[in-house]
Amino acid sequence: MTTQNLLVELFVEELPPKVLQKLGDAFAGVMFDQLKAQGLTSSDSRVTAYASPRRLAAHITEVLPQAADKAVSQKLMPATVGLNAEGKATPALIKKLNALGADESAVAGLVRENDGKADILFYNSTAKGAQLTEGVQKALDEAIAKLPIPKVMRYQLQDGWSSVNFVRPAHGLVAMHGTQVLLSVGALGLKAGNTTHGHRFEASVDPVVLTSADSYAQQLREQGAVIASFTERKNEIARQLKAAAERVGGGVKPIEDEALLDEVTALVERPNVLVCQFEKEFLDVPQECLILTMKANQKYFPLLSTDGKLTNQFLVVSNISPSDASAVTGGNERVVRPRLADAKFFFDQDRKKTLLSRVDALSKIVYHNKLGTQGERMQRVRAIGKAIATQLFHALAQRHPQLNSPEGELAEEYLLECVDTSAMLAKTDLVTDMVGEFPELQGIMGGYYAENDGLSVQVAQAIEDHYKPRFAGDELPRENVGVVVALADKLETLVGMFGIGNLPTGDRDPFALRRHALGVVRMLIEKELPLNLAEVIGAASQSFGALLPDAAKSDAQLLEFINERLASYLREQGYSAQEADAVIAAGVPWGEMPKALQAVRAFSELPEAPALAAANKRIGNILKKAGEVDAKVNADLLKEPAEQALYAAMQKTVPQADAQFDAGDYTASLQTLAALRAPVDAFFDDVMVNAEEDALRLNRQGLLKSLHVAMNRVADLSRLA
Repeated sequence: MTTQNLLVELFVEELPPKVLQKLGDAFAGVMFDQLKAQGLTSSDSRVTAYASPRRLAAHITEVLPQAADKAVSQKLMPATVGLNAEGKATPALIKKLNALGADESAVAGLVRENDGKADILFYNSTAKGAQLTEGVQKALDEAIAKLPIPKVMRYQLQDGWSSVNFVRPAHGLVAMHGTQVLLSVGALGLKAGNTTHGHRFEASVDPVVLTSADSYAQQLREQGAVIASFTERKNEIARQLKAAAERVGGGVKPIEDEALLDEVTALVERPNVLVCQFEKEFLDVPQECLILTMKANQKYFPLLSTDGKLTNQFLVVSNISPSDASAVTGGNERVVRPRLADAKFFFDQDRKKTLLSRVDALSKIVYHNKLGTQGERMQRVRAIGKAIATQLFHALAQRHPQLNSPEGELAEEYLLECVDTSAMLAKTDLVTDMVGEFPELQGIMGGYYAENDGLSVQVAQAIEDHYKPRFAGDELPRENVGVVVALADKLETLVGMFGIGNLPTGDRDPFALRRHALGVVRMLIEKELPLNLAEVIGAASQSFGALLPDAAKSDAQLLEFINERLASYLREQGYSAQEADAVIAAGVPWGEMPKALQAVRAFSELPEAPALAAANKRIGNILKKAGEVDAKVNADLLKEPAEQALYAAMQKTVPQADAQFDAGDYTASLQTLAALRAPVDAFFDDVMVNAEEDALRLNRQGLLKSLHVAMNRVADLSRLA
């Protein structure tokens, strides 16, 4: 049977730009899947999705005019129910056959199969393959029904009586198999044809009469002035943006923003990139403000210099290509000017008041009805920040004895002062005009206003950075002050929300707790912070006073929640679930985890690793059953040669491994312990741990406890078994 390529297009009014690509992919994908399920495609069939502001289309190769017939076997009923004692059909069987389009004559051809309990009757028949028009109709109906439409419209058809529901009013339907028009296909009150429409103003003909399914994209481009493919249009815009920047010269580049590029692609049918400019005086405003207003409000592409600074030129993606583009560029320049003027006004007004003068206003902003105002939240963040900074400095002082000095005390005081000031002022930009207009700039504007107030660089950076990381892959705060305040801010949210029972469920996470927890994980590990998270969470809980009904329980839940994010983070870094689990279970300090994981991976590659991991697991089970065991060994009670040999090997090996561990060489520490494999194996082969004599049993348990402690300093090796 000869195959032909199939085209189906829905011509509609302007589709929602932010979901256009998703709609196009879904429409084409469901069409293809449905035709495939009906046997109307071949193994070599491929689908191409098309999506422009006014159309969704699918081009599918090698589509059959009719699917092949299929042998069908249908289960009927037990033979004892369908046949009487004489082997004749019962009324129940005849009724079932009639429902399937057969009669009593089919009884002789029924097949019996035993299911292990009884004989079952099956009716074998041949089902006619689906006809193309029927299959396309079914596929089209499914594609429309399953579109991920953000908001459905209900509109009346031209007959004045009927109404349909769709994302936007539909005005045309194309369904072609090769050159054949599938006239009987219909949807949304439309009948299929072979005509579509191109660009509103620049199409050379209207309507565009398609000659075949395969000429669709070419005819739309040449006659309709439309690039139908979303991907091709996007690539063309990217090419033109680059070319326009090169024409401007000076090494300028358009801002990289994939979401903006996608949205603009969804707004134009035939892109034409033009260069515009605004007055240089606006560059006195922080560039983040100008960039945001140009991107968010106007869908422009700002041009950045080689050092990343905003220039006074920007790129516009127009949907028309006039011979004289001056009217288009002039119009866009006039439109953007008031936006930039607003940003300048907000910036100038905000700088007339200090951030400190805005602190009291935070008490008027409700944070959460169970957790109080932003002002109360700010006081908690200050307390948590102080606890983190104190613990961090003391941990650093243990590593660097020079900090235990008068100069070190001054450094600690300065750190605490900067953290406290930053935590107090971090949210004050929420009550500024600029952030009121552009909430996306919170933190960023606080940094600028802190500089304007003459505050230290550390404080200004911390105010800007305390929201970081804002999303997956975002950069972390730059300095210790920013890291501490960011940790305090995120932990206040996590502890508070867990404390009042606002936990994420399924896909719902309205307070972004998963993102906050991942941010905590990243800062602790990537900044190699020597912090005890459980203690920090406890300090955070104390800052809430009596607001949390069962802080001990919610803190434990939160710690488990963060550890889950930690495990996921480590797996994303390329470590196995077993490696991550082993290090987490050992309670390795957060800052040491990368080294510990590398050590575990190196250990896992040793030939001794499987046996030692299994032995470690066995030791753990023995000790668990034994209860409290002291890691003490009386050498005089070691009777068996195998336990004497293990003790002697440990006396030589464990001190060396401990010294390597204390020096931070975790890899060498584990590799040194690998030498214990042979004596450990011999011990379990030849020694009865649970001896009847109490002294012998306790001594052997103590020997195993000493070994267990030594082996599990870097990681819980039993998790590798």
